[in-house]
Amino acid sequence: MKKQYSAAALLMLGTLATAQAQDASRIANKVLGKDGQPELVQFSAEGKAALRGLSGDQVLRQQLGLGQADQLVQRAAEADQLGMVHQKFNQLYQGIPVEHASYTVHSKGGTVESISGDFEKITNLNTTPSLSEKTALGRAMASVGARLYKWQTNEADAASYKPTGQLVIVRDNRTENGPQVLAWKFNVYAAQPVSRAYIYVDAHTGDVVLTDNIIKHATPATATFATAYSGTRSLADETATGGYHLREYTRGLGIETYNCKKGSSYTAAVDFIDADNSWTEYNNANFDNVAGDAHFGAQTTYDYWKAVFGRNSYDNAGAKIKSYVHFDDTPGDGVGYENAYWDGTEMTYGDGASTFKPLTALDVCGHEIGHAVCEKTANLTYSNESGAMNEGFSDIWGASVEAFGVSKYSLTGKSTYLIGEEIMKAGGALRSMSSPNTYQQPAYYKGTYWYTGTADNGGVHTNSGVLNYWYYLISNGKTGTNEKSQSFSVAGLGLDAAAKITFRAESVYLTASSNYANARTYTIKAAQDLYGVGSTQEQSVTNAWYAVGIGAAYSGGTTGCGTPTSLTAGSITTTGATLSWAAISGATSYNVQYRVSGATTWTTTTSTTTSKALTGLTTATTYQYQVQSVCSSGSSAYSAIGSFSTSGGTTTPTYCASKGSSVTYEWIDLVQLGSINRTSGADGGYYDGTALNTSVAAGSSQTMTLSAGFSGSAYDENWGIYVDWNQNGTFETAERMDYGVVTASAGNLTSTWTVPTTAKNGKTRMRIVMTYGAATAACGSYTEGETEDYSITVTGGTLTGSGVATLSGNSLGNAVARNLEVYPNPGTSIINLVMPSTSPIASVLVTDVRGARVAGAVLNENALNISALAKGMYTLTVSDGQKVFHQRFVKE
Repeated sequence: MKKQYSAAALLMLGTLATAQAQDASRIANKVLGKDGQPELVQFSAEGKAALRGLSGDQVLRQQLGLGQADQLVQRAAEADQLGMVHQKFNQLYQGIPVEHASYTVHSKGGTVESISGDFEKITNLNTTPSLSEKTALGRAMASVGARLYKWQTNEADAASYKPTGQLVIVRDNRTENGPQVLAWKFNVYAAQPVSRAYIYVDAHTGDVVLTDNIIKHATPATATFATAYSGTRSLADETATGGYHLREYTRGLGIETYNCKKGSSYTAAVDFIDADNSWTEYNNANFDNVAGDAHFGAQTTYDYWKAVFGRNSYDNAGAKIKSYVHFDDTPGDGVGYENAYWDGTEMTYGDGASTFKPLTALDVCGHEIGHAVCEKTANLTYSNESGAMNEGFSDIWGASVEAFGVSKYSLTGKSTYLIGEEIMKAGGALRSMSSPNTYQQPAYYKGTYWYTGTADNGGVHTNSGVLNYWYYLISNGKTGTNEKSQSFSVAGLGLDAAAKITFRAESVYLTASSNYANARTYTIKAAQDLYGVGSTQEQSVTNAWYAVGIGAAYSGGTTGCGTPTSLTAGSITTTGATLSWAAISGATSYNVQYRVSGATTWTTTTSTTTSKALTGLTTATTYQYQVQSVCSSGSSAYSAIGSFSTSGGTTTPTYCASKGSSVTYEWIDLVQLGSINRTSGADGGYYDGTALNTSVAAGSSQTMTLSAGFSGSAYDENWGIYVDWNQNGTFETAERMDYGVVTASAGNLTSTWTVPTTAKNGKTRMRIVMTYGAATAACGSYTEGETEDYSITVTGGTLTGSGVATLSGNSLGNAVARNLEVYPNPGTSIINLVMPSTSPIASVLVTDVRGARVAGAVLNENALNISALAKGMYTLTVSDGQKVFHQRFVKE
């Protein structure tokens, strides 16, 4: 029977079709997960314009279709070196945390570019527990079956390890894609045998539905130190009473290495001490020389993350790296401990027994601290595919740290793509990244040696071979045939590019529940971010996943062809300009869009050549423009934005906004360069000082003086100095004159840099950004700190094209500060407070990360008992009755 529609129904269908077409036009690319929920959404130019002005949570509520019971709560906002800001949200259902579910909003210049993550669609879940917390803890302990738990030992802080339950929603991990259940979550730390894991107990049935290991295993002055695996090395240490200790504080909050004396207690561990700082006698029958390997490994790992990614320790906040060697979980049994692990707080190394030598080789150190990096970024659940990726990333960082150490120190006897080759008593290695099958690991997704059982948390040390081999392929390159008889060809990118792509995926896009399919999506996106759509890097990443059995080979991608580069503007008149760009192979035409700088809408035109003449422009006006290539298979993304100014008068570029939302604790209080000399208090997060101007000559060396002001104690601050030398209204990376983190200092800082000889003559803008706790970017809002803008007039410059000269500088000096000292930090039970003066403490206030007052901390003279506090970060506000000082601390 033929269907009949009323006029109203036809109108409704037409409206729905229009809305769907409009929605499709606003989305450039959408990738759905197995559950049908989007794991990546990239917006078109129209979509970005439609989302302008919406907050991150509004964008997610709109795009993910959240119900009344769903919440996404922002937990962090991070800026990266590409100028992008990533707002990270955790999911809640009826106010209860949904474990491993998080979503990120990626924006640039205030415009949302994409969203990514894992959103769990939950309906009609009973959130009232049937089991008590006490009963659930008994089920959790029964599943561990340890002889002795950490809170049952005689250690001073033993009571702090007693687990407390938290109600959460988590996926039942006993079957693939199991249901979401209400569960009690416990952090259970066992002492004999050693284990530490988050254990989730179904709050209705009492079943253990997931065990997420916190301990990640590798597998079942200046000192001269003769190490066991890396030759004689120069190690930073400290002078102390009785000799020299393996402690140093030039890297972050420090690197410390201790001796467990073949015991299992960290509190009973002691310093390694040497009288003359020449530690040659440590090469003894007890293998005390492995202390040098642990210390060297931690230092080299810190240096790798700092040099390659600008990351300050594993948490990018300078976290102390503590290592314990000669650890034995069952002292006195005559059998050494055959493992090494990161337990969420410190590194622990056993001496080995029948299989291993002491487990302190450089790649093992890099591997274990790699787990700490993962915990602070993607925090991949240590089970099944996400756990295999957790292990794979650690192998990747172990290999990369080892290669970095070999290059920097000319080390010998190491093989980049073998893991643990130096600790095996019988020779060989633990794993091979270049040939996983050699050590019974899969080189192909769900292929030969793929593990499908429940042991080893679902085969995390086995199935990591797929990620390892993928990394080897993009680093080294290879042409061949995989085990499914499919031919592949992967271009080698080198370790530097491979590492940058991998870490961007791990730190920006991946979430706790990500699997291998997600890893493919997000590493391709990371390659596009860093090197462009259609780039060799994107093709290599895609083809390597094809080689290991995940996804198709590269065939032009979703965008069809490469994104135009090398944009220039010439033949500029009062009302016109000619735009040019590099040719893209396979392009049949190009779309060009342009607008007045700062406008919200673009004018679009086309060209069949690699140039376009624009006419009818406004005199003395700055314009922005982008170019998109069009191929038979689709269109590329638009290029980076270029800019030019029509002639006929003086133009004032429109600069991006930059402002701190809080100046409670810190602000800029001094800027001095030439005739600019301004001291100030807090200016509400931003100060417009462009009326203040100084002249500089092209090619001249300039020294400027800066200072941070603090309401109490001084904090570490990120500084960035930018000058718009080409006067195009944007601060390019090449225009960042100086940047870096300065250790807590209220004193004057100096920055020395050279004015580019190719700078444009005339008046331009200088921007100083000082932020706490995040990398310094020229644009955007941030939580704590301040931005100040000033003017510089350049003489003798000769601008060529749109570039500027290579810059020198990055010599931000430091000074000694007078702070409230807090130690130990992190602390577990007692922390000590040392005032900058001899005045007694009059009052102490503890607040949490939300700024809410927290009860339970008890002051006794200068010692603060924090044992009653929950684990996390807090802020101390301490007064001597006249001055107020602030300091952050972490309760472990």
